Amino acid sequence: MPRPTLPQICTGTFTVVASAVALLAVSGSTGVFEVAVLVAFAVALGTLATALLMTLSAQRRDGRDATAATDPTRAAAAPEGATVPGPRPEYAGRS
Repeated sequence: MPRPTLPQICTGTFTVVASAVALLAVSGSTGVFEVAVLVAFAVALGTLATALLMTLSAQRRDGRDATAATDPTRAAAAPEGATVPGPRPEYAGRS
């Protein structure tokens, strides 16, 4: 599983803080158990937000890679001196 990027982590953290503050302000809870439940719910929302962002970015990345691989005009438009990924000939014979 890929690791989340910095913007994804920041979005999840902001979601946790904003939802915790909003839930605590709206509910008016003062008991330790009620506050713990609301904070746990806020952490779950932040985790969900980060997971959704990771899924969306992976789908975008997979779609872009598939388009570039199947579109011959994009492959032909590579700049001069661009390297093609793959095994290097000087390392092919070494074990």
